[in-house]
Order: sequence, then C-alpha cells, then structure tokens
Amino acid sequence: MRLVSDHGVSVDTKVGESVPLESAQEDSADPSKISRPDRSSTALTGRTILLATDISMGFGAKTVLSEVNLNVRTGSITALIGPTGCGKTTLLRSFNRMNDKVKGYWRNGSVEFDGVDVAHHADPRLLRRRVGMVFQRPNPFPMSIKNNVLVGVKAHGMTPDHEHADVAEQHLKTVGLWAAVSDRMGDSPFRLSGGQQQLLCLARALAVEPDVLLLDEPTSSLDPGIAEHIENLLRELAPHITIVIVTHNLGQARRLSHMTAFLYSGRLIEVGDTQQIFESPAEPETVSYVSGRIG
Repeated sequence: MRLVSDHGVSVDTKVGESVPLESAQEDSADPSKISRPDRSSTALTGRTILLATDISMGFGAKTVLSEVNLNVRTGSITALIGPTGCGKTTLLRSFNRMNDKVKGYWRNGSVEFDGVDVAHHADPRLLRRRVGMVFQRPNPFPMSIKNNVLVGVKAHGMTPDHEHADVAEQHLKTVGLWAAVSDRMGDSPFRLSGGQQQLLCLARALAVEPDVLLLDEPTSSLDPGIAEHIENLLRELAPHITIVIVTHNLGQARRLSHMTAFLYSGRLIEVGDTQQIFESPAEPETVSYVSGRIG
C-alpha cells in the first residue's frame, strides 16, 4: 500500500509556518468552524482490527486499567481522552506490546490485533511493523535523515537497496518534509527543528507500511502550524491506515476523530461517535470532562 499524499496536503508545505494563535482559538471556540471527520466513510462500518476485551493492566501492585472493552475498526480515527493518569497511554501501548519490558507489567483479559491476541505474536518487532507508534516527543535515531526513514525498511528487508532513495523521498513527501530536507539527506536529524523531527518520525513510521498507527500526544509540544499540518495529514491517511491517538486537546479529538473513548480513574467511562460524546454524552463524568469541570 502506497501512501503518497494526494488529497490536499501540499508536499511543499513550509514546515514550521505557524497559524496565528488567536485564529486557532477562535476556530476552536466556534462549533460551526470545527473541521469534522468525514462520517460518510467506511470508518464507522469497517471490520474490527483492534479489540480489547475485559482487560485490566498494571505495574506491580498498582492497577492502572480495570475491565476495559474497546473495539477499533479499520480506517477509523479513534481518540483516547481523559485526565492525566487515567490509563490512556498504558492502553495505547498495549496494542503493540510496548509495555512488555516495563518492570512489573501485568495484563488480564485479551488484546487482539486482526483477530489474534498480541501476546501470541512471537516476535514483537513484526507486530510493531504492522502496528506502528509515534511518541509524544520526537525521537529520531542518531543516523542520517535518510537512514532514519529507512531503518525499518532495511530491518525488515522490504525493498531492494536500489529503491531506498525513492522510498525515503516518497515518505518524506507524504509528511510534507521533502522540500525542507531534499538537499541534506545525509545530515543529522538533530539539526532539524522539533516539528521537523516529529514529521521525520512520522515518515519513519509510515515507511514500513503499517496497518495501524498509534500516536501518543504527537502534537503536544509543537507549534499550532505544525499541529494543524499533522492533523490534516492524519485525515488523509485514515482511509488507508487505522489511527488511535491519545490527546489532552479536546478540540483536536473533536476535529480529528470518528470515535472517542473517555477514560477516568482507570475505567473506560464511555465510548461512541465523537459528535455524540461531545454534544450529548450519556455519562455524568463525561459531561463534566468535556465541559471542562474536571480534568
């Protein structure tokens, strides 16, 4: 599956160009100006690709999540929201076994990817090729910009060497970074701005052509212009890739996601269509959170 951007995100976007803060604030305050995901897509009717069933998780004596059930469908964007410490990131990291090496980690219940419990994947690296992840803070590797994009491609033997340059170019164009780095592919990624580094990490994740992309607060440390650019990119990718995003930004969850799951004190309080969660939530805790009374 090729993921060249061709539905509105320019590959020549000037990385780092900011949207005025006052404009962003006005748009988020006015519901009529909120850009909503396309609900006519198959995102709400696709087959189940991630399934958490009665899962409880924790570390040592501490229980972080209790009896969570969540169904994520192909082609959708699902937002995980809730206060700090509610278990959002622990849940996200369970989908590709990123918790496994954390001291004291335990899990009850099942977490399935494509119908198979993730615990039954003998090699977590192969699971993580299909269920990729982008972290809150950019984490480029200490190698060239080009090799950052290609590290997974090479590790999994996905393409012959003579195609590597084209693969790197393709995915840097997808994230809108090519124009900024095309003449310095051999440079260190640490010479890039923070926003550019995050785009590079996103290109690296996309280069191995995952089925699912997990994002843990991917825009929280970025300026509004880069954050908007990434949101637009995720909308374009969503028909082809299933996306699960942890965010504290309620405006982002509302703009971006098809489905929203609200967690509070280690429990999944409510999950449903994003518009319903924000405009007519069923649970009092959800009402309090989305209205800003708790959080």
